[in-house]
Amino acid sequence: MTDKVLDFVTKRKENIEEKRRTFERILFSNFLGAYTVIKHNGGIYPVNLVDISHDGCLFQIPWNFKEDQKLPTDSELNMRIYFTKHSYIPAILNIKYGKEHIDKDGTTYMQYGCEFDKSYPSFDALESFIKFLYSFAEHSSVDRGDTKVYFL
Repeated sequence: MTDKVLDFVTKRKENIEEKRRTFERILFSNFLGAYTVIKHNGGIYPVNLVDISHDGCLFQIPWNFKEDQKLPTDSELNMRIYFTKHSYIPAILNIKYGKEHIDKDGTTYMQYGCEFDKSYPSFDALESFIKFLYSFAEHSSVDRGDTKVYFL
């Protein structure tokens, strides 16, 4: 009988995490821009943010294994996370791993898992944004056309 008991706390956490990731995907693909400075040639290149947490982020870039060079583990990157066309929060990232990823549409990417340098002064603003994402996932509701407001 105990095999069939649902763990509501775990299930709730899973649902909140799924809501957070869904919201992030919409936010990252429609509203936020992220660019990084690649030290090899000093250029600024767009990257796609995939996930963000209190400790770090996951981003991806289009990948051609015949031409592109993988960024080395434990190397440092500067990232700009744009909230408007001209304003951004700078972040310093430490690359922890890189792995090839093939998206649903067949496009190949290199995904990099990175850790934030929390000692950088602008991390305070970024951390507030990340807290908002987690809080939004926990407390947001889906508008189903209801006329009553149940939670304020």
